[in-house]
Amino acid sequence: MKITELYPDVITEGLNYELKTVLSQDNPLKWAKTIVRFANGEGGIIFVGVNDNRDAFGLSIEEIDKMKNLVVQINDRHIFPHAKYAFSMRSVDNDAERFILAIKVFLSDSVVRYRDGDFNETVYVKGDGYTTPASPEEIVSLSRKKHGVDNSVSDVPYDKKEWSRYLTVCGQYRKNNSLPDEKELQNEQIVSKDGYATTGLLMFKNDYNDPDSMITCRLWRGSNKAGEVLDTGRYTGPLLDVFDNALTFIERNTKIGWKKTSEGGREEIRSYPREAVREVLVNAIAHRDYSIMGTQIDVDIYQDRIEVVSPGSWLLPKPYEQYPVGSIPSIRRNQTIAACLDVANLMERGGTGFQTIAGSYRQAEPEKQPIVASYPGFLKLTLFDLLYGNSTDNENLADFDAVIEEDESVTEDQRKIVQLLRDGPMAPKELQEASSYQSRGSFLKYVINPLLADNKIRKGAKGGRLTTYELVNKSES
Repeated sequence: MKITELYPDVITEGLNYELKTVLSQDNPLKWAKTIVRFANGEGGIIFVGVNDNRDAFGLSIEEIDKMKNLVVQINDRHIFPHAKYAFSMRSVDNDAERFILAIKVFLSDSVVRYRDGDFNETVYVKGDGYTTPASPEEIVSLSRKKHGVDNSVSDVPYDKKEWSRYLTVCGQYRKNNSLPDEKELQNEQIVSKDGYATTGLLMFKNDYNDPDSMITCRLWRGSNKAGEVLDTGRYTGPLLDVFDNALTFIERNTKIGWKKTSEGGREEIRSYPREAVREVLVNAIAHRDYSIMGTQIDVDIYQDRIEVVSPGSWLLPKPYEQYPVGSIPSIRRNQTIAACLDVANLMERGGTGFQTIAGSYRQAEPEKQPIVASYPGFLKLTLFDLLYGNSTDNENLADFDAVIEEDESVTEDQRKIVQLLRDGPMAPKELQEASSYQSRGSFLKYVINPLLADNKIRKGAKGGRLTTYELVNKSES
């Protein structure tokens, strides 16, 4: 009998497990390091009485008892802190004479080591399909993951002058523009009772500049990463500064249009609801796994969508789509960072951020509803462009063309430029190639600058070769 037949309800594609014929008493490290690895990772199961071909031949009751006693003995003498585990058995024959021993190892709250002698301790983690000693960097990362990166009390006294930028943002978003005082921050456990900042609050300090706060933003031509990057930004620093810079990048590189109202006026519409964009960024900052070294939040803007990828897997037991709208439980990976965002009135205390995102898209077609996708090690949230390819956008552009046609001051070259920009932002060099001007200076003076002055187009990305221009759909009337 194969082990997969004996344990069809347990062995799954994503399960961590190892197969052992027996547990050696002479060389316990050979199997005990797997216990350490599982305790340091996501837990797992060791099946004893199985060969390399996955044949479950089983062990006698006497042998099972010896294996259990050996695990207890090695865990007590060599594994620190002691691993938590549970034994179970299943018979491999009808006579119930031979059994498979399953040792289920649970995830530990601390970094687990294998101790060999008084001064030799090794931390074991999962390698590329095997168990390997952890490097110093991996031990630091593992420790941060186990103990949290934001809830320890630092040795930095809280001084509101050193957090003035954080307090300024609090004033912008809080009711009545009030600022939190030290007592409120202490009540939220953001500042200790004796006045010291937590490590989470340090990430909002004016001079914070560690790379773990990074958000990388890119604007792509087209619908995938095979196209040209039209604009890019890499932002580090205090978390709310990074948030503000990323929000500005998205605002700069997405459309703001308008639609006719029943009263004959015009109403502003956006490619992406402002509240949805804000919630996506805030949730990415609050819930990313800061213990994964060398990573950042990625924001990619395509012609039809925005994708925000954040390090750290989905924390809930079921996929996002299996929770009814309005009933997603609130689980926070970074308690103090989330509390800082709560105090600033940027994050919903009830964990309703995803509901806010879904609510802002309630009038959108089914194919344009936001998507949450969880992968091993990261989470991706996709927002779709509400103006892309729909009738409102087409009517908007048609009305825009009519205004251009009726304006006798618009030259033929300018009409060509407007037509090209209907497909999205473009660089000056590309636009000039479609005009009759050979001189860049003359092209800018007689084609681009008048369109800018009349607010028919605007600058997108700023800075050198990455400068782009785009239509200003919102101001036509």
